Amino acid sequence: MGKERVEFLLKNYPCYAKMPERMDVLVMPDFELCVDIDEPFQGYLDERWLRRVVAETLAAEGANSPAELGLVVTGDERIRQLNKSYRGVDEATDVLSFALLEDSDASFVNPPDGVLHLGEVILSYPRAVVQAEEHHHPVEREVAFLVVHGVLHLLGHEHEQPHDEAKMRAEEERILGTLAL
Repeated sequence: MGKERVEFLLKNYPCYAKMPERMDVLVMPDFELCVDIDEPFQGYLDERWLRRVVAETLAAEGANSPAELGLVVTGDERIRQLNKSYRGVDEATDVLSFALLEDSDASFVNPPDGVLHLGEVILSYPRAVVQAEEHHHPVEREVAFLVVHGVLHLLGHEHEQPHDEAKMRAEEERILGTLAL
């Protein structure tokens, strides 16, 4: 990931700059999860439940090193702006992942703290609601799917090729099964 993207995350999601002081940082034995739910969507999702979804995903992927990541729940306009800025697509999407591990950019060096800094997953709650209706399942299942999908991207999974997409979909369903969703 380039220096600009890291600066963007630090500027727009202060949990990365001041993690120990934040009350909404959930410390896990093997990872830290910074949850940032935009005000209009607070109360719709339980942070402990989101933490469990992330924990199950990391466990299913065998992430044994201490890790750190962020999860942002936002609206269509904010995710549209991010999608336009970073992917050149001027429309809302359901989930974006900003992986700190995706590029081997020599201008950004991971700190020597032994923590795997994964990046940020940003999901649109309104988009999750619409997609849940389209797929005839609960919003919670759709949100869990989007969180799992985003975390898998942070861990290096892709779905550009049909065989990669099938593999990733199978992994998503396997993890959702562990969550009984």
